[in-house]
Amino acid sequence: MGPASEYRRGDGGGRRAGRWRRAALAALITGAVVLPLSAAVRPETPAPPPASLAPLSASTLDEAYAANRANAAEAARMAAAHHDRGRAATDRRLAAPARHLLRFDGRGSGRVTEVLGDLARADRVAVLVPGSDTSLDTYGRFHAAAAALHRQLARQVPAGTHTAVVAWLGYETPGTVSTTVTTTGRAEQAAPRLRTLVADLRAIAGTGARISLLCHSYGSVVCGRSAAGLPVDDIALVGSPGTGADTAADLHTRARVWAARGTDDWVEHVPHLSADLFGTTVGFGTDPVSPAFGARAFAAGDAGHSTYFSPGSTSLTNLARIVLGETKAVTHD
Repeated sequence: MGPASEYRRGDGGGRRAGRWRRAALAALITGAVVLPLSAAVRPETPAPPPASLAPLSASTLDEAYAANRANAAEAARMAAAHHDRGRAATDRRLAAPARHLLRFDGRGSGRVTEVLGDLARADRVAVLVPGSDTSLDTYGRFHAAAAALHRQLARQVPAGTHTAVVAWLGYETPGTVSTTVTTTGRAEQAAPRLRTLVADLRAIAGTGARISLLCHSYGSVVCGRSAAGLPVDDIALVGSPGTGADTAADLHTRARVWAARGTDDWVEHVPHLSADLFGTTVGFGTDPVSPAFGARAFAAGDAGHSTYFSPGSTSLTNLARIVLGETKAVTHD
């Protein structure tokens, strides 16, 4: 059945499709607004306020790293005294001499901006923007994704090119099972922070560095809300439920916009709908891998929702090519 007949008056298939869309939208709105889920409230683990830092630049980078490691060490001590062994262990790992923390805040769910590589000398900088359920308590798996990309870039980088990866846990991500994961609220709160990060990276690495945003799942909504006029070169959306925009052009960015979804990713079955209700946008609109969106679709192989950065995967190889500007080498389904 073609597009014209889908909406033809009296067509049973068109009526069924319309009913399905309305039912899906109603369920989405009900889940996000009308029937909020209850969850146990975790007692907050104490932590010091973030370290006071000089304006970030190549010359102050080591000073910032040292101050943030010291802050993480103090957060570990406070968490241990509070008998939160898991948080204390995470903070302790982040305080290790080899870790390069551009920002750190151990309070609440936590905020971390970690650099892998020599940011001050980098020609290519990749920023990982995480999706739901990413916090200090789950930071290990996010760091593993950044480390896998860093190793992949090291294998593929041309001689004379320097790379850095930035793992940006700079906002309070929504829970996968929560009212916030179907709305743009958290993304709107995160967007100014992502813009600030990009400005910091420009101040450190210089205007000549090429910056790519690699946006996973709900992180693609954050990137969508941040994209307009942002001085980045590539925006890659993986496992995306949508960006909140109808088309890539509506992002109002000079960056190349890429999109991929693995064949084993459940997000394929999320309804691509959007509606405004009581001042809240529910749903994220057009599927980014669809031709209607207009992104550069690339191959992600059999990636599942959490495996786009798995070592040796098609998706990771292509993401590294995007970061390195090797656009002709990027493979397509």
